Amino acid sequence: MLVDGHMHLENGPLTKEYVMEFINEAYKQGFDRIQILDHTHRFKEFEVIYQGVKEASDQQREWLANKKMKFKDTLSSYVRLINEVKEEELPIEVLFGLEVCYVPEYKEEIRRILESYQFDFLVGAIHSIDGLLYDMPWSKEILWDKYNVDDIYHRYYELIFDLVKSGLFTQLAHPDTIKMFNYYPTYDLKPTYHELAKLLVKHHVKGECNTGCYYRYHHQDKGLSKELLDIFKEHHVDIITASDAHKPVDVGTCIKDIYKLCQYD
Repeated sequence: MLVDGHMHLENGPLTKEYVMEFINEAYKQGFDRIQILDHTHRFKEFEVIYQGVKEASDQQREWLANKKMKFKDTLSSYVRLINEVKEEELPIEVLFGLEVCYVPEYKEEIRRILESYQFDFLVGAIHSIDGLLYDMPWSKEILWDKYNVDDIYHRYYELIFDLVKSGLFTQLAHPDTIKMFNYYPTYDLKPTYHELAKLLVKHHVKGECNTGCYYRYHHQDKGLSKELLDIFKEHHVDIITASDAHKPVDVGTCIKDIYKLCQYD
């Protein structure tokens, strides 16, 4: 099956018409299944888990204060949309979920919020290192140029391991997107990658081969690094291809380029 396992509604309204733009684009490209989600920072219920991010820098506080984009909708409105779309006869299989910004100290609060809802899948993501976002225009100033890169990588994968062990998620978002600005540690990442692969298999969590870092941030890898992809395949991790599309035109971007590489013989 040709699958795009990660695409966002965040730049548009929670309407059936907008969802159908993603579905129709995927159908046109020959996809068999897509997975639609949104970041938890869209939803009012999750605002509490971003307190540390707000407090960590002025730029982040301003970014999260944009009520046109952040904490503007409710999960119940999202569920109503999902039910409305699923009543339609769709040309491909469409699943719905969330991309949850995982924050260890709010693990039980996240669990409490999620237990009231039934989504088709739940993606866990690490976007911040103890409150400092690593993937934003200001991240170099507040994180990368301020702290030791080895320490950032060690902490990133500690958080990833905790995410996988939490039992909250069916899928791990962009496992090595920490590389996006081409900062790399001085130590060998292979032992870390082997440990991650074993945890994903043990906890039945899919690992994404996500192309967003390539076409959105111009990183040279089209998906996972070859090293990490090879290790995932060595351990038989369940790999799902994902575009991380944030608008309909980006659905499926570069997935056909990496799809065969992610398949098992």
